[in-house]
Amino acid sequence: MADEDIATRAPESDAQLTATSPKPEEQSVFPGDTRAQAGPSMGEHCTTDRPTPSGEVPTGEISKLGGVDAYIAKPADYPHSPSKLLLLLTGGTGVKSTNNQLQADKYASEGYLVVMPDQFDGDQAPNSVDMTAIEQEASWLEQIKLKTAEGIKAFMIDMWLARHTAEKVLPLLHKVIEGAKEEFADAVANGGGIYGVGYCFGAKYILMLAGEQPDTVGWGQAAPKDEEQGAVKKAPVLKAGAIAHGTMITKEDLERVQAPVYIAAVENDPLFPEDEVLTPGRRAMEKNKVEHEIQVFSGVPHGFAVLGDYDDPKIKQNQAQAFGQMLGWIQSH
Repeated sequence: MADEDIATRAPESDAQLTATSPKPEEQSVFPGDTRAQAGPSMGEHCTTDRPTPSGEVPTGEISKLGGVDAYIAKPADYPHSPSKLLLLLTGGTGVKSTNNQLQADKYASEGYLVVMPDQFDGDQAPNSVDMTAIEQEASWLEQIKLKTAEGIKAFMIDMWLARHTAEKVLPLLHKVIEGAKEEFADAVANGGGIYGVGYCFGAKYILMLAGEQPDTVGWGQAAPKDEEQGAVKKAPVLKAGAIAHGTMITKEDLERVQAPVYIAAVENDPLFPEDEVLTPGRRAMEKNKVEHEIQVFSGVPHGFAVLGDYDDPKIKQNQAQAFGQMLGWIQSH
């Protein structure tokens, strides 16, 4: 895909970043760290659910796979009709989010047996404070209180991210995957492997599972070269993957991808920057002859593809489009 194939830029519409907020690269809660060292934090849409579409109720159930909680959504005619296994990894709102469960149900309605693991081990992200709640007529004291609360939430999210590194998350995912291979062997065999979709936080791990990487690889760190350090590489877990508006993704994550991947990104997204991550990662996939497709959506917030209600019809339209493209990619592989 050529550079000009990526859509033209549009203003970032996520309310997480405001004119009064420090630039992402300047923020850090760790002494001695700049934000560039610590990595960009997650946005509001990664940690807070949008209103649930009216009248929709999840139909799956939470059970154990490999000793880990997972939301399981099955096609209505399963097991009488063959299905394929789909691993769905969420943003920070986690497995108990109604919207995430409904998202899993949507894929199940298309014939997939969906496994959505609790990748946070019961510790979903703290909710963000919506800075758009600060009205112009609010008193200076009210504004200070709200901005202070937002800063505390940002600190809490950074602390939460420090608890959920690749070294913690990947072992949980592998337990669930091994459990799913055993319990739903028919779906794995029918699909010729496991498919994966990921949103926000979960998008990084779909890329990791679609690549040849050691389990010891951390966020943004190069794999250790010495096999004695644990750098025994494994083949990709996923047959194909699709992600939307990833967070904490590095160009190295994209360089290691081997399975076919689809990427839905947002224009001018500081959480998934084009110049530093997306473009060099795309060039690496081209060089490595990895089948891929990248669609950059303009005029929508980070997190737009996660199921949830919006007043803006353009966001609704793009949300449906992203789902259709992610589904189509999985179906075509």
